[in-house]
Amino acid sequence: MAERTYDDRGLYRRLWGEARGFRAHLAGLFLLGLVTAPLALLLPLPVQVIVDVVLGEAALAPALAALVPTSWATDPQILLQVAAWSIVGLAVLIQLGDLAVWIYKTWVGEQLLLRFRARLFDQFQRLSLGFHHSQGTADAMHRLQVDATSIRSVSVYGVIPFATSLVKVIALALVTALIDWQLALVALGAGPIVYALTELYRGRLRRRWKEARESESSALAVVQESLGAVRVVKAFGQEARESARYQTHARSNLRATLAAVRAHATFDLWVGLATGVCAAAVLYLGARHVQDGRITLGELLLVLAYLSQMFTPLRDLGTRLADVQSALASATRVFSVLDEQPEVVERADARALDRAVGRITLRGVTFGYDPARPVLDKLDLEIPAGSCVGIAGRTGSGKSTLLGLLPRFYDPQGGAVLLDGVDLRDLVLADLRRQYGIVLQESVLFSTTLRENIAYGRPGATPAEIEQAARDAAAHDFISALPDGYDTVVGERGSGLSGGERQRIALARAFLRDAPLLILDEPTSALDTGTESLVMDALERLMAGRTTFMIAHRLATLERCDVRLELEDGGVRVTRRSE
Repeated sequence: MAERTYDDRGLYRRLWGEARGFRAHLAGLFLLGLVTAPLALLLPLPVQVIVDVVLGEAALAPALAALVPTSWATDPQILLQVAAWSIVGLAVLIQLGDLAVWIYKTWVGEQLLLRFRARLFDQFQRLSLGFHHSQGTADAMHRLQVDATSIRSVSVYGVIPFATSLVKVIALALVTALIDWQLALVALGAGPIVYALTELYRGRLRRRWKEARESESSALAVVQESLGAVRVVKAFGQEARESARYQTHARSNLRATLAAVRAHATFDLWVGLATGVCAAAVLYLGARHVQDGRITLGELLLVLAYLSQMFTPLRDLGTRLADVQSALASATRVFSVLDEQPEVVERADARALDRAVGRITLRGVTFGYDPARPVLDKLDLEIPAGSCVGIAGRTGSGKSTLLGLLPRFYDPQGGAVLLDGVDLRDLVLADLRRQYGIVLQESVLFSTTLRENIAYGRPGATPAEIEQAARDAAAHDFISALPDGYDTVVGERGSGLSGGERQRIALARAFLRDAPLLILDEPTSALDTGTESLVMDALERLMAGRTTFMIAHRLATLERCDVRLELEDGGVRVTRRSE
């Protein structure tokens, strides 16, 4: 899959679209974030009152005098106490406001992220096998767990705080201008500088963080691959080699991350320098204004307090714009998946299918993972319903590929596969796949109870039906001998069970599915002779009356089949039992 490129505006628009249903909450977050703005404006006032009125000789401002009794306004000691308690009260209110914002922000962010991850996971489920084979599991996990957080980072922790900070900067600048417009103008001079720095560093930050995300995904792929093959690693004594391989990828990720952090830190340095220079200019000019009698010392302290509050969100504006580039790099990786189209698509007018008879026809079927090198070339085949078809051929001849075409894991590049005379592409995909029971060489079990594993293809099955399927698969006895019986929880991929036990659970799943067609991909190749005999007896019962396609390397296994297919060089040699 080639990574697509998106501009900032397109990504913001897409993320805003994904936030549909949460926009009222995002607006609420914005408004709640503004609640503390008036409190921030009031917080420095008690200091100004103490300096100019309590310690100086100025009179209390008329607006403030109207809020307190006359006796208080003329008593410095009472005003000192009121000012001190006001600071405490305002600090408590600001903390409560921040707490409310934090709780609400967490709830909205996690809900939004949950829905976005669910949508991405659904897309992974919808995409064809070819996509997953090319991308790998680790990359999908990274996009789902790490890159998907971009919607929370941008919407909840990026845009909303940015907008809130912008409003606070404007409010503080206006109030400062009422006291001394020249000081306000000097302070706002940092704004254009921060904007110019953001435009200068935006593309660089995006590229650096994208490289960091991709290298992080590569390191995770090594972990997933090595731990998934830990038996092989230990068998060949290659622990040190795998550790070195991981460290190589991890160091690459470290270098990419440090490059991104350096670019981010450089940006922050210039933003801090710009606001620092403006703050120094305000302090110098403000001191001169006090000396000239334009403002009082208390008013200067008030202005400096406001400007301190203004420079913090002003720096935050730049920092958040830089942080958002990291999130947008992740959003690019997510939307590349969401925009990916599955290779196997269900037609709008697809026909429903209840239960197939089981007749399979291949008409000029051509397929290759690389279209220039077809694995199957103009294959013609007619399989009557209820037949047992044995498939043989050297590795890479197309055996598993042929089986993958039957339930439409892939579509042929030429020709058509028909079920009961109907092109598979004309059938509802879910209905088609419900016609197949599948048993693979390596049985896939999930980390849940044996009961749920058996009923995986038919979740509504009764306990009696599940037990009967286990008996048919010769699995009931060993399941009953377990301490928790059918409620025994198996580990990842069925750890804790032997290969033969896992295979019989897979057979029980196929019995319970009761599908008219079976796909058996070397179901006994990894079993010992005794276990193979037990499994083959169960397979004989399972195949009765069903159209069965079975890959097997042992000739004795294929001899019981009605039709044998020998695949070689894209073609097929058909041998029927009567021949």
